[in-house]
Amino acid sequence: MIGSDVREALRQAGVVPSKKLGQNFLTDPNTARWIVDQLDPNPDDFVVEVGPGTGSLSEVLIGRVRRLLLVEFDRRLAEWLKHRFAKEETVEVVHADGARFDLRPLFKERPVKFIGNLPYSAGGAILRNFLERPSPISRAVLMLQREVIDRIVAKPRTKEYGVLSLRMQSEWVSNPLKTIGPGVFYPRPAVDSTVVGVSPRGNDLPVYDARFFDELVRRGFSQRRKQLRKALPPDPIWSEVAASLGVAETARAEELDLAQWVGLCRCYDSHPLSEIPQRDDELFDVVDERDQVIGQERRSVVHEKKLLHRAVHVFILNKRGEVFLQKRSRLKDAHPGVWDSSVSGHLDAGESYESCALRELGEEAGQEKIGDDMEQLRHVAVLPPAEETGWEFVHLFEVRQTDPIRFPCSEVEAGIWLSPEEANDWISRRSEDFSSGFIACWRAWRAVR
Repeated sequence: MIGSDVREALRQAGVVPSKKLGQNFLTDPNTARWIVDQLDPNPDDFVVEVGPGTGSLSEVLIGRVRRLLLVEFDRRLAEWLKHRFAKEETVEVVHADGARFDLRPLFKERPVKFIGNLPYSAGGAILRNFLERPSPISRAVLMLQREVIDRIVAKPRTKEYGVLSLRMQSEWVSNPLKTIGPGVFYPRPAVDSTVVGVSPRGNDLPVYDARFFDELVRRGFSQRRKQLRKALPPDPIWSEVAASLGVAETARAEELDLAQWVGLCRCYDSHPLSEIPQRDDELFDVVDERDQVIGQERRSVVHEKKLLHRAVHVFILNKRGEVFLQKRSRLKDAHPGVWDSSVSGHLDAGESYESCALRELGEEAGQEKIGDDMEQLRHVAVLPPAEETGWEFVHLFEVRQTDPIRFPCSEVEAGIWLSPEEANDWISRRSEDFSSGFIACWRAWRAVR
């Protein structure tokens, strides 16, 4: 769309560009095509565009991707876009705030890509919503004011380096692609914009608790000119932590690079299992086809020889009836990096199914209060040993949430609450995203609800 097209579209929609909403509309078709090309759109992609405005990027994407979801905050523009693209079966327009848009239904749509000429007024909040762990996004191409991109890619010991830098760099690799001047927008902004390409970070960092990392970073930069030690917990001792990280005891938040911040997070992570994804020397009961104990063996041997043994899975439900699912750590020896039950685990030798369920609820999800009221733990089903359950007798339980969810980063990468219907749709569409044992438990759970 050229400038006259954009102005006519705004007239039809009854919109006067708002500085408060950060509305600056792209008017150069060549720039629009170039931005879309950087996304590398493919016919299998589900693309979300936030802040489509009058559709300058949208019209270039139509016909190149499987689905296009347009998220527009301005109700008048959303209605105008619905009318404009009414005959396009692959396009859906929703009136919503990109900073609060619910991403959970997108997991079943992957591959999902994210594009947008983000409004200056809310770009940071939209970034956090779409790119915070866990995110369904596999690639993003975004245009924001230049100063925001400078903060995203900033290096330590610079004034731009801060919370946004570390939030983005810890999860994503951001590459500035081009600076765009004010002349291709209506109305003309007072600053330059930058287009940035964003891709998920690899596994070059050790595992860490993302929520605790964010808390420490915010605390550290809340008074960035003060020494970092003043913002940290009392234990462990800062002098020892500083020495292990190779920084001065007088260091300020802006002096630590990303790797040092991750190391700091790991040092102060008080979860007892933060460093232990599993232990090969764990001793399990080996059972026969009737679930009778016939001996004991180490974890590694049980799995290697596919001996029959025992395990539990538990589904945690919140007050809204949503189920908590966990994404397994990449360090797990079985089914790394896929989604699983709220908690699951093997019985130790001599342990009962109920005791194991309570232990795992405390260790993997921080549900300590459940042990005070055993009646909350409802037995749902028994699954016989099979290849999909790893040759385990599985007792399945469900329970209502009693405490905030807290999990060890060595075992769990992320978590998400889903309605049973949404989870069922995701499982039906992308079963490869889940552990086979969870899918077996999910079928059993759904059968009795």
